[in-house]
Amino acid sequence: MPEDKTAALRRRFYKKVAVEDADEAYVIALDGRPVKTPGKASAVIASRPLAEAVAAEWDAQAEKIDPHSMPLTQILCTAIDKVAPNRDEIASQVVRYAGADLLCYRVESPADLAQRQYDTWQPVLDWLAAEQGINLRTTTGLIAEDQDPAALKRAAALIDALDDHELAATAVLTQTMGSFALSMAVVNGHTDWEYAASASQLDETYQSELWGADREAEQRLRSLRNDIEAAYRYLTLHRT
Repeated sequence: MPEDKTAALRRRFYKKVAVEDADEAYVIALDGRPVKTPGKASAVIASRPLAEAVAAEWDAQAEKIDPHSMPLTQILCTAIDKVAPNRDEIASQVVRYAGADLLCYRVESPADLAQRQYDTWQPVLDWLAAEQGINLRTTTGLIAEDQDPAALKRAAALIDALDDHELAATAVLTQTMGSFALSMAVVNGHTDWEYAASASQLDETYQSELWGADREAEQRLRSLRNDIEAAYRYLTLHRT
């Protein structure tokens, strides 16, 4: 018999979901009891629009609670439980992507893919250099390209300026897309999440056009796009 993937899910134990005031911030109350993070911390939210969106995720749960259907809640808990007590480590993980950014590694052939990479990726790197002072070097070789320490220092300063919730969403964007540059373009409003997601999946899209679609690969890419959209939405709502 096929495995029941819902067997380990927690049964919905509440009836009413509400957003409640809490010292100039908000909490999600389930039958009057504030939601706690997995780390047992108070899930306090500064933005009313974000609180309402998180509450909607809880309210949308049916007979069982599926955490995978609650991406905003997951980012919120990550910000509180993981980012807040480990900011330096999380920030360093994000900055490391600047040292090996997807957009910096190009092909020489086929020519049409090389041109597509240049047309899609180079404008983002040009923006990063011009507007943020972070000039990342590109290469078509197999050996990793060492980036200018000054550029990495500037990247670290840019990340350090983010608050815990922005950093949590930025970490999702960076890890999901494999690109510090694309992440910064989204975080700073230079491009929308859809462009960034498509840019991060450019090579896979090219291969799909060339050889045909693979269902498992398409599902994986769709899941990544959903994560990117959720992180962008979290950022937007948090900043409202």
